[in-house]
Amino acid sequence: MKSIRDIDVNGKTLFIRVDYNLPMDDHGNITDDNRIRATLELISYLIEKKAKLVLASHLGRPKGGRDEKFSLKPAAVRLSELLSMPVAFADDCIGDAVKKQVESLGPGQILMLENLRFHDEEKKNNPEFAKALAELCDVYVNNAFAVSHRDQASVTGITRYAKSSAAGFLLEKEVRSYYDSVQNPKKPLVVVIGGAKVSSKLAALENMLKFVDCMIIGGAMANTFLAAKGVDTKGSMIEADLIQTASDIMDHAKEKGIDLALPVDLVVAERFDKDAESRIVSLDEIPDGWMALDIGPESAKSFAKSIARAGTIVWNGPMGVFEMERFAAGTQTLADAIAESSAFSVVGGGDTGLAAKQCGITEKVSYISTGGGAFLHMMEGKVLPGVAALE
Repeated sequence: MKSIRDIDVNGKTLFIRVDYNLPMDDHGNITDDNRIRATLELISYLIEKKAKLVLASHLGRPKGGRDEKFSLKPAAVRLSELLSMPVAFADDCIGDAVKKQVESLGPGQILMLENLRFHDEEKKNNPEFAKALAELCDVYVNNAFAVSHRDQASVTGITRYAKSSAAGFLLEKEVRSYYDSVQNPKKPLVVVIGGAKVSSKLAALENMLKFVDCMIIGGAMANTFLAAKGVDTKGSMIEADLIQTASDIMDHAKEKGIDLALPVDLVVAERFDKDAESRIVSLDEIPDGWMALDIGPESAKSFAKSIARAGTIVWNGPMGVFEMERFAAGTQTLADAIAESSAFSVVGGGDTGLAAKQCGITEKVSYISTGGGAFLHMMEGKVLPGVAALE
């Protein structure tokens, strides 16, 4: 990829694809501005270089046109506060009025466009829409790793029409952290995979067997692997159609000499409820109808020992229903082990980033990815369309 550092941006107009898909409350207040903060390094650099900045993003999933609930105006206001300078806002992302606003920008000034997804053409990667976006700039910059697995107008389509295209700092960091942790890791490489479904991470599991020395599997997805070993997980969530697949993955790991670690005890509850009665049980002690909602303390202790020996750690997916205090201990123990390790550690976005924050380790890991879906896409061994478009 060409880096934005390699381009003379002085006086040029830059269209920067950012990811300001921010969580907001019912009153339109931003509840977490980390995605804006993650772009400040690039924005400050470009302001100093006297570039003219046009920022574009999506927010939420508006259906069929404009919906004020999904307006990016609060993001423009927050960015203005963080930079202590004005950030102009456009009521649309294409059209003559927007073009005039872009043309009126002076060096070091910023214009934020309205939600790209107010136009259905964005998700459909419509060529005319992509061309209209490209006409707003001299240089296109992708700084939105979190959407780089999407083949959409502002991610891939625009590169066909922009005069020049480059990667922003955040995209560069994300791609580099993945290759440093998976393609070229300090050994041993320990991958911790959790979450609800094997199906959502099946390709990642299969691909990671090419690289890992130890694979730790927790969360509800571990139930399917336990079932493949003949464990009756009673009322726990399993994917019956993937039991044979889970068995094949375990056989493949064994053939390659990979340590594939599964829970040896569980925290089970009579129902999915934060106030439900719960017990710590061995695998053969699950009461009829009860369900596993976290790994048990012996499992967590064993997993932590594997993490302590790692040279590189990749973590994607919690060990249980960490949002409920009663079922958060397994995730907390693993998070603490990762934080205490001297290994290069990468946390893979989405729920895992939220778990890392709740566990208080965000400042103690090497890198936290800003994109869950894009990170998983790379774990599956796939090239990100948004990255390929810049090559």
